[in-house]
Amino acid sequence: MAVQAIQNSGYHLRRILNYFPQEISLAFAYGSAVFRQTGASQANAKNNMLDFVFAVDDPITWHTINLMQNRSHYSFLKYLGARQINNVQNKYGAGIYYNTLIPCHEKMIKYGIVSTDTLIEDLLHWRTLYVAGRLHKPVKILVQKENAQISTALNTNLKSAITTAFLMLPETFSEEELYFQIAGLSYSGDFRMIIGEDKTKVVNIVKPNLGHFQKLYCSILQECPQAVYKPTQGKVEVDKSPEGQFLQLMSLPKNLQQKITALVDQPGRNRDVEEVLLQVAQDPDCGIVVQQAIFGIVKSSSLAQSAKGILTAGFRKTFLYSTKKIYKMMKSMHQ
Repeated sequence: MAVQAIQNSGYHLRRILNYFPQEISLAFAYGSAVFRQTGASQANAKNNMLDFVFAVDDPITWHTINLMQNRSHYSFLKYLGARQINNVQNKYGAGIYYNTLIPCHEKMIKYGIVSTDTLIEDLLHWRTLYVAGRLHKPVKILVQKENAQISTALNTNLKSAITTAFLMLPETFSEEELYFQIAGLSYSGDFRMIIGEDKTKVVNIVKPNLGHFQKLYCSILQECPQAVYKPTQGKVEVDKSPEGQFLQLMSLPKNLQQKITALVDQPGRNRDVEEVLLQVAQDPDCGIVVQQAIFGIVKSSSLAQSAKGILTAGFRKTFLYSTKKIYKMMKSMHQ
């Protein structure tokens, strides 16, 4: 653990950023190479691929410079130029473009480029829950430019995760159960959890990182009027009355509210969102409806993003990456 912490400290991770164009509004590293996961030995964690996301204000200019600096990182799409790469990034999948299996600074890395506007939209409205879902869990933020919109959106995303989890949990639950629910949001509906991902991934993420989750969510829990947070007991009590659930539903991200409405509203009725959410708040299966809506958002974006990965990574890298994921999944099933 100590070796991993030194090699993947903020300083060493920021050194990797020096290989890329510097116009980045938000950069973060995530995954098992940055935060220890149960079941991953120290030796394996040290060799795991490092995952990054870079949010940039002007993706065309960023890709233009990166093509000059790091042309080998790109698949055959490099021959089409930065404008077409940006089109692939924005028009398909979750609005993020990944270069994967890149040797860099004695590590193997994967990095995704997302426009700042797309990032903010996902954080606020959960259009795809792709990057927003990663930011429900602890990440190591390496660059964050002074931008009130990004700061507000990051905080709103965390509040939305807590509110969504409240709707899916009973009246009283442990802090650990809350974090399991939150960490699982972005995996609900992700077909990679059926084939290609470690089946115990959510537990493995939360168990060794409880302190990191508390750092993210503790102040939000303490200030939340809908909940009673008892940190010394590690317990949370939440208002499950129809009135309480209606307030929670009304504060959910816009896209999630629309998905819930589409699930519940009968064809042809076209009731407004508030009317439908009032009905859902009184339904004993309210939490199941919310879960189904989350499932729908994640399923479509994860499928489209994975299909796009064949283009952005190229067939050889896609095969290597997928083989490694399936091996990890098979290993987790036999532990």
